[in-house]
Amino acid sequence: MQRKNTFFRVFGCFLVISCVLSAAKAELSSPAEQAEQILETTGIAGGLIVHLGCGDGKLTAALHADESYLVHGLDNNLNNVEEARGHIRSVGLYGKVSVEHLTGTKLPYIENLVNLVVAENLGAIGIDEVTRVLCPNGVAYINTGGVWTKTVKPRPDEIDEWTHYLHDASNNAVAHDSVVAPPRRFQWLGSPKWSRHHDRMASMSACVSANGRIFYVMDEGSRACIQLPSRWNLVARDAFNGTILWKQPIASWVTQLWPFKSGPALPPRRLVAVGDRVYVTLGLDFTSLSTLDAATGRVIRTHRGTSMTEEVIYSEGVLFLVVKDIPATTTWNDYRPIHRTIGKAKTRVADEWPWDEQDRWIMAIRAQTGEALWQSRYPAAPLTLAADSTGVFFHDGEKVVCLNRQTGQEEWQSLPVARWSPMPTKFGPTLVVHREVVLIEGGDSKRTLTALSAQDGSTLWTSNHAPTGHNSPYDLLVVDDIAWVGAVAGGSHSGIFTGWNVETGRIEKEFPPDVDTYWFHHRCYRSKATVNFLLPSRTGIEFVDFRAETWTINHWARGGCLYGIMPCNGLVYTPPNNCACYFESKMFGFCALAPEHKDGSYPQTMADGDRLEQGPAYGMPPAPPPGDEDWPTYRCDTTRSGYTQSIVPADLKLKWQTQLEGKLTTLVVAGGKVYLASVDTHTLYALDEDTGLVLWSYTAGGRIDSPPTIYQGRVIFGCADGWVYCLSASDGRLAWRFQAAPQDLRMTAFEQIESVWPVQGNVLVLNDMVYCIAGRSMFVDGGLRFLRLDPMTGAKISEKILDDRDPNSGEDLQIHVKRLNMPVALPDILSSDGKYVYMRSQRFDLEGNRQQIPPYSGDHNEQGAQQYGEGTHLFSPTGFLDGSYMHRTYWVFGRSWASGAGGYHRA
Repeated sequence: MQRKNTFFRVFGCFLVISCVLSAAKAELSSPAEQAEQILETTGIAGGLIVHLGCGDGKLTAALHADESYLVHGLDNNLNNVEEARGHIRSVGLYGKVSVEHLTGTKLPYIENLVNLVVAENLGAIGIDEVTRVLCPNGVAYINTGGVWTKTVKPRPDEIDEWTHYLHDASNNAVAHDSVVAPPRRFQWLGSPKWSRHHDRMASMSACVSANGRIFYVMDEGSRACIQLPSRWNLVARDAFNGTILWKQPIASWVTQLWPFKSGPALPPRRLVAVGDRVYVTLGLDFTSLSTLDAATGRVIRTHRGTSMTEEVIYSEGVLFLVVKDIPATTTWNDYRPIHRTIGKAKTRVADEWPWDEQDRWIMAIRAQTGEALWQSRYPAAPLTLAADSTGVFFHDGEKVVCLNRQTGQEEWQSLPVARWSPMPTKFGPTLVVHREVVLIEGGDSKRTLTALSAQDGSTLWTSNHAPTGHNSPYDLLVVDDIAWVGAVAGGSHSGIFTGWNVETGRIEKEFPPDVDTYWFHHRCYRSKATVNFLLPSRTGIEFVDFRAETWTINHWARGGCLYGIMPCNGLVYTPPNNCACYFESKMFGFCALAPEHKDGSYPQTMADGDRLEQGPAYGMPPAPPPGDEDWPTYRCDTTRSGYTQSIVPADLKLKWQTQLEGKLTTLVVAGGKVYLASVDTHTLYALDEDTGLVLWSYTAGGRIDSPPTIYQGRVIFGCADGWVYCLSASDGRLAWRFQAAPQDLRMTAFEQIESVWPVQGNVLVLNDMVYCIAGRSMFVDGGLRFLRLDPMTGAKISEKILDDRDPNSGEDLQIHVKRLNMPVALPDILSSDGKYVYMRSQRFDLEGNRQQIPPYSGDHNEQGAQQYGEGTHLFSPTGFLDGSYMHRTYWVFGRSWASGAGGYHRA
């Protein structure tokens, strides 16, 4: 009876709040005031908002209160959609705010994506469907019968955060996350596409996650030239959709010219996030520790006496810091290159910038108030500071020391624990606290693993382990009271994982890889783990099930140098990299990857009849073909030759100039019109060839990344919303559109809403058929779709699924790995020589069947030399549209590409 009364008291209170909210909203006069009330009531401070029943779009636009919001409006009335788009364009927000037509009973989003659903009228959408698309702690704000109600989706216990560089203050890089599993789907994809440089300082220095957000320190300087200045920023994103919430500039950091494979190991330890607070040094030297509001990036407090903070951890409400004395010179920024070879530079910094072995201050600060609790002076070795409820631990260069966490007084010292000496900047000993045991691997020549009692520092056991880590600190991962280390440093090492009982040192389990593949050196960062998987990066990201003793390889995904990957929130986060391995297969950008869908039949392909829409210009008669002097498609023709017979005078004069908004594509010209797209505003323009006047424009459902193809009076293009569009060249009316994506599902990509299976803007028209590719990779979301459509009607002629299986044998496509080369798996604008169709270096017959799936060779010279003969064509290993000027790629006229540091320059 008591439970029933409690339920009704809660429900009654909820009704009262709902009525008050409804009345307050009714009194508001402007969309801006309504939006402010909605955001205040729901507590959503940035992220992805979906507005159901968006009407004229005024409230939709107003919900974009600042740059931390991405807004997507839906309406089941086409007239409303057009009106809303017009309004949003008029206020200059289109792209950041966009609107689409909603049909059916399903919302067009992947699960766990949206922060806030505002529904003027749910219509045919059920509350379970709304809950499906909400991310953990996401809010549904729904109007039912004039009463607005707020519902919050709880965060599941099965997913974990990652608050420190090595997960938490114990330094045990293991997430208590049972949802993370081998990556099979995209959750989101973010910018930039690449890190700045392979041979110099890694662009990602630190990354953590708390309370549904991720925070990282990144150099956002030019990707075109590493000698240009750095732009270091602390960036906050939503963890489930990648929306950029805020940025804080960092005045100085490690010089961008610091050589590769040299660390420094310490910068990842300068960032911690717990709850609604971020603790960080907003600079490298002479910069104090700051406490920031995690929602806004506002600096709440700058901690006095911490101006040379090197490391920070958080344990039970207390911040523990390692603070260096103010030096005469900067830490690493006085480095200047003097060697022509990067290997010599690496040796130089190891010799000239080792750990200085000087005393530091170990400080304790109350996190909530900033109160300084105590400080003690010791030479704390890099990366070793750790804490739990019993004490504070670190290696002082000779031995492990434990301090009382309340007073800072020394509790015990261990016997000497050997370490790497002199200790290079790329390294720090690995110290992990697990229950009653302190484990430490100091990096000595014998690779000694030592277990100490956390109570008195006595030695419990020691053992030697196999080589682990490549130009990085060593791995040590504790799961279920077993300490794991793998022989994964180099490709010639066995890969055997050994698990010691933490308390006794007895080997509980030992097993080798069960996968026969090419192993490279471990990527230059620490391995991580979850409660179910060890996650080394021997070549890509390997998911090692230590219970079943099985390995799942993912050579197509990897983390960024120095930092690595972050497994939490049920996802695997992979920062941008500059790796040339598997260039035509490996994913790029900042990726958040999800496990296999719980529905084993995902994705389910819609019926063809439901994928084709006819517009008012459907059935229009064909127009004459383009003339010899026209430029009707990307780079003029199907071979992408960039050549035309048109005569251009040497003395050029400006004829006309037209101002269009946003980032623009290249042009195509046919039938007296110039066509191009404003990429981020989703808008295609037709201009008069003689005057430059805009004749018409058309707004699609997503980005248009390249110009259309003009065919018989039709303007045909693909779109990031997963559709292929055909418009009338004369007036821009829709003739037809075909959903190339198997399902209408959206994610976030490069800070906008896109289909899980986008289509590149320029499509190939060959033999009176439209050829296009939908998708992002053969390895995620069911792979790519190779489609042929009838350009006159939009009817599907054929569809091939290009997934992670060999089409002939059904085996994993990765069986064809040859050293650092593997089959092409990434899409691009298609080309054709009339006999074959090409996607990067991949050759297809005219029906879409892959030819020559495996690379020619694993040998750099042999692979790079396969450039003559049948199948020679123009391509780029990173795609025709990669405008980043990344220093390890270029265009090729040939047949193949040799990946890897020793191969990328050998075309």
